[in-house]
Amino acid sequence: MAEASRVVRERPTSPHTTIWRWHLTMATSILHRFTGIALYGGALIAAAWAISLAGGPDTYETYKAVMGSILGKAVLFALTLAAFYHLGNGVRHLTWDLGFGLDVKSANASGVGVIAFAVAATLAVWVIAGMTGAL
Repeated sequence: MAEASRVVRERPTSPHTTIWRWHLTMATSILHRFTGIALYGGALIAAAWAISLAGGPDTYETYKAVMGSILGKAVLFALTLAAFYHLGNGVRHLTWDLGFGLDVKSANASGVGVIAFAVAATLAVWVIAGMTGAL
């Protein structure tokens, strides 16, 4: 009997992403985490803006040149997309917390809706910014 307690049993391991079948709700969950991390980067960019303002006109002009470059605009576009995705998916999670939309069909539909919202809202903001001369 004492010997049986010493037997080491191999425990099952969690499925790895290479063997797990990807599905939309899994991808949207992971993307929600990535966009949250990206928004921390956006907060650092906002902090750099405030620091450049405090640094005087030359520092602010340098900041504007960096953020107005193609790379700077690409980063801002990606942050806009991340913000709208994170917002939409956060609302989706709130509805789940209330007990709505938890079945597979509704969860997949809301995932598609969140992605569509993020893309449409990002494009709308950037088109309006371009039309008003903010770019």
